[in-house]
Amino acid sequence: MSSFDDPKFDSWSRVSLGAHLGRHPVDATFIGVHQHDHRLPDASPEGIEETVDSMRSALRDEFTAGSHPSSSMSALDRRLVRGFLTSRVWEYESGHVSANPSTHTGDAVFGLMGPLLTRHGSQAERAEAVEARMAQIPGFLAGARELLGPDDGAVRWRPGGAGGVVGGSTIPAAWIRRAIRECDAGVRFVEKGLEQLRGRGQGAGQDGSATSGSTWATDLRVQAADAFRAFAHFLESEFLPSGSDDVACGSEAFEMLLRDGHFLSKSAEDVVAYARDELVRTRSWLESAASRYGGSSPEGVVDRLADLHPSADEYLARFGTMWTEMRDLALERELVTWPDFPIEYVERPSWARAAAPDLYFLFYRSPPAFQRPSVHRYMVAPLDDAASADEQLAFLRANNDSVIKLNHVVHHGGIGHHVQNWHAFRSPSLVGRIAAVDCASRIAMFCGGTMAEGWACYATDLMAEAGGLSDSEQYAAHVGRVRMCARAIVDVELHAGRMSLAEAAAFYREEAGMSGAAAEAESVKNSMFPGGALMYLIGTDMIHDLRRDIMRALGDDFDLRVFHDAFLSYGSIPVALVADEMRRRAAARRPLGAHDDVPGPAAWTDGLGAAT
Repeated sequence: MSSFDDPKFDSWSRVSLGAHLGRHPVDATFIGVHQHDHRLPDASPEGIEETVDSMRSALRDEFTAGSHPSSSMSALDRRLVRGFLTSRVWEYESGHVSANPSTHTGDAVFGLMGPLLTRHGSQAERAEAVEARMAQIPGFLAGARELLGPDDGAVRWRPGGAGGVVGGSTIPAAWIRRAIRECDAGVRFVEKGLEQLRGRGQGAGQDGSATSGSTWATDLRVQAADAFRAFAHFLESEFLPSGSDDVACGSEAFEMLLRDGHFLSKSAEDVVAYARDELVRTRSWLESAASRYGGSSPEGVVDRLADLHPSADEYLARFGTMWTEMRDLALERELVTWPDFPIEYVERPSWARAAAPDLYFLFYRSPPAFQRPSVHRYMVAPLDDAASADEQLAFLRANNDSVIKLNHVVHHGGIGHHVQNWHAFRSPSLVGRIAAVDCASRIAMFCGGTMAEGWACYATDLMAEAGGLSDSEQYAAHVGRVRMCARAIVDVELHAGRMSLAEAAAFYREEAGMSGAAAEAESVKNSMFPGGALMYLIGTDMIHDLRRDIMRALGDDFDLRVFHDAFLSYGSIPVALVADEMRRRAAARRPLGAHDDVPGPAAWTDGLGAAT
């Protein structure tokens, strides 16, 4: 029996999520459910119809699955799975997923990369999984092509949501261009990455360690590369010329995602008003404080931080050194229970380097929720030994000490995502264990976002509070808050139809100081995943609010480490739901953590309580 099948989890939730993973085998690989490692999803019209029917059937089955789950955490899982399935049905029926070609190209490429990024089983077994999926690439992309069909004016996705929406649109051009780039990355990976491994007699393994028996059959690689090229040509010739600029999901769908995904009581208009106020407040502080931090402007302060960087010889070691320093400080200050789950900073594997820039290829990819390695590898951008001295200096300035500490250690590899993931993997909630695992294009379940990103951003504030950041690094963290506010604003305005993609990119450049390329990439990502960009700001600030409330409720009995451990014990579920439960428990002077299950009112235990 795998951990996923543990009977302590709610049976309806287990069955429903198990069926979901069976139809999304690439996600299953990343989550650590490996019985689907030799399969790709079915992207054909019939496959998509069966996927939607399966989700609708699961929603109907809940009514006969028993109305009184055995614990508050089981009830919570039902609420979360119900909301997840509701939002996924909308994504498919509106075409926001099914008619987005990047959904399918992402699954295709990461279907091949997924087994290489895990250390489940032997290296030969992982190589076999890659070959099995590679053989399916032509059929998989043919199914996606049939789903999209020729550009004959048929409605494939409905801006504003599914059902009752008048009219439709051709596929957004930005999504098509992204899918074409992912096809090109797929070709580079199949032709260069896999050939590189084959040529060295090396196979599956994040570290590129040697294995035998990996042939990476030439005919399969040629067929897969040709299939990626053909799909890219299909998109470029049939769809790109008439690609739409209409990316808004519509207010009704957006409110559904806030309600059934993030479980917020705030409306989208509440969120954008709050974000605009915070943007003005934070920018005002940055402008007024810049001179105290050695710059005439926020950009000047950040530029000065670029001067503090490791040498070429020190570059890779600097990550591990800073990780140890931040861990030791967190332990000394008793901020949180730190796991015995170390990070090993390694250079991005050579087989991925040609393809990675055009993919959702992360430096820190969440460990699988199940069957985890004892040490997790964090894949940093490699310093090119063959680059000129000026090119190496520019690289080191871009990857300076503050970037390493704030982004790669605190936010991702240390007290932020990595520590939160370790606690999540022990949650009594099945959803809490898997929701924030990184998959082909995004995290496994939308509902994990406010916790995963909220905690990682809150953790930066926490380390500043503990003395782990210099004054200038604290200033840089405030610059990061400007971007959080900008993301929340764009998220709402883009999907309300009040901001175009071009206007969103311009907003990021002008208000958040992003480069042109970063601004465009961020706005496209926002268009594909409505409700995904606001979770940084809203999640962070809800944690700060909760901490203040629990401090007031407990008074002298408040303990910071106990609070953080209790908060993290719920796993990757919406902060709004965790905050409700912890406030209720604090008011009753009951244990705060999810592992101390406390019976609640009927509205909670039957899973029908109102969200906050």
